[in-house]
Amino acid sequence: MTQETSPETELLNDIPGWKPPMPPTDLIFDDGEPLESNRHRIAINILIDSLFQLWSGHRDFFAGGNMFIYYSSEQARTWDYKGPDFFVVLNVDRKKSRLGWVVWEEEGRYPDAIVELTSPATASVDFGKKKDIYEQIFRTPYYFIFDPFDQKSLQGWHLKNSKYHELQLLA
Repeated sequence: MTQETSPETELLNDIPGWKPPMPPTDLIFDDGEPLESNRHRIAINILIDSLFQLWSGHRDFFAGGNMFIYYSSEQARTWDYKGPDFFVVLNVDRKKSRLGWVVWEEEGRYPDAIVELTSPATASVDFGKKKDIYEQIFRTPYYFIFDPFDQKSLQGWHLKNSKYHELQLLA
């Protein structure tokens, strides 16, 4: 289990008997918000189904769509971020039952690839706040943004030296 550490927490770790606060256990996994459109739902299903079919012989990955990702006590409390439209995590038990992805219950593992299905209503968050979270906090190696209503909209980034660099995608 990984936990956030600060200089204050590191000092407290030196006090005999002191234990850091435990992450929350009363997590919410459904916010009642519908997907952007039926096309977004279909795209998520295609991504998940395609990956499971392609990697049918593999048991060491997890793919999720429209699921919460919890990565810190603060984020769990404020609901400042909920989760991506699609993500995959490699080298984990595929059969483990999950309502969402809870980083501290997954040995500190974050997604290896994330896809956001964007729209005019979500583009500023997908290209801004979420991209920053995936780059700076998750350190997700691959991030893609795609608008299901625009076949030419696919954009992607690869994390190198702690910064996203745009991928040159084939047309």
